[in-house]
Amino acid sequence: MGTLFLRRGLVALFAAAVSFGAITQAQAETLRIGYQKYGTLVLLKAKGTLEKRLASQGIDVKWTEFPGGPQLLEGLNVGSIDFGVTGETPPVFAQAAGADLLYVAYEPPAPTSEAILVPKDSTLQSVKDLKGKKVVLNKGSNVHYLLVRALEEAGLKYSDIQTVFLPPADARAAFERGSVDAWVIWDPYQAAAEKQLQARTLRDGTGIVENLQFYLATKPYAQQHPQVIKALVEEVRAVGEWSKANPEDVTAQVAPILGLPADITLTSVKRQGYGAEFLNPQTVAAQQKIADSFYQLKLIPKPLRIQDVIWTPPAKVATAP
Repeated sequence: MGTLFLRRGLVALFAAAVSFGAITQAQAETLRIGYQKYGTLVLLKAKGTLEKRLASQGIDVKWTEFPGGPQLLEGLNVGSIDFGVTGETPPVFAQAAGADLLYVAYEPPAPTSEAILVPKDSTLQSVKDLKGKKVVLNKGSNVHYLLVRALEEAGLKYSDIQTVFLPPADARAAFERGSVDAWVIWDPYQAAAEKQLQARTLRDGTGIVENLQFYLATKPYAQQHPQVIKALVEEVRAVGEWSKANPEDVTAQVAPILGLPADITLTSVKRQGYGAEFLNPQTVAAQQKIADSFYQLKLIPKPLRIQDVIWTPPAKVATAP
């Protein structure tokens, strides 16, 4: 009798071990993607093509929305997501803070999809007029570099203005209340402020910043799952090419997801850059210039080498079917 109980106990223990292993494997095969209220990842999520492509490999996809790039990269840094998209500046701050990340790919320039806005009845007519004024923005976001470059162009120092750091929703509230003089923001928040508040553009990125979007992954995930990363970039590129050719269809698809009217969404969609590519030397050099600028302004504590955190796709990678 004792032997029978022992055998049953061993069988139960073995079953529990197998079950635990299956759970652990399932967790390991979940791709966790961070996205924001804009960009090609929103479109990819809406179309569902990535889920279909990765399902044959037993990989689930989990999506998490973030209010801005800095918050998304904090999620990546603490291990709550494996992959995400941000503007140019957040990865610089994240790398300076020691985040274990890699640049995977980028989208073409979209300089008009970020801007310095002022209220419709503001007396400010140029960036020069911002001297001594309160300017609200999300610290470490893509628009942080737009502000730096716009001030340089106008002959002002960064210290000539008063920066107020708030995430987009709180920044908009401050802007509407009149407690700040200008708001540096990106789409679709930018388009919403233009349409709903009749906010006026003091300066967008044209001629001074490219406003690239970067796809990033945790270093361990990119190194361990190159075939998934490659599949991801291919799906992002395909959705981007479709979106570029079909802005109205894109708008109909994502406006309900964003909770925004169609006209605001369409403006954002048309100002986006589409066509994800792996990084090239020119893109790395441009990102290095941003990192150097923030170090010189003492906004990050140490100089960085962007080249040290670029993911290179293997020459031969088995592409996900």
